[in-house]
Amino acid sequence: MNIFLFFLILGVIFLVHKKIKSKKPKNLKLYKFKNKLQSTQTNIERIFLREEEKSFSNPNINIYIGNYDNEENINRKSNIHRARLSKFKKSKLNGEMIFQDDEQRIYKFNNGKKVYL
Repeated sequence: MNIFLFFLILGVIFLVHKKIKSKKPKNLKLYKFKNKLQSTQTNIERIFLREEEKSFSNPNINIYIGNYDNEENINRKSNIHRARLSKFKKSKLNGEMIFQDDEQRIYKFNNGKKVYL
């Protein structure tokens, strides 16, 4: 009876140990990477990056900086605007097309006349 009880306890300990060990992922780095790719926050960030890339590559897309934008969004949008001015020599900001000449001066057209900013 004692031998049977001993093997029964040993078997229960073995099964508990196997169950605990099976819950741990084999490769922790791979597990974290997989969870990061499947998270909804990562998918949302990818969508914003695609939209930001579209607005960076086309100077005719309007960038709207509103009164209620936080500082981080204002900095991001203004950096996109400056990069478009450098690359394309024009950028649309808050509904107005703004240009940059060869001497790095910024201007816009108002009633057919250049108005330097």
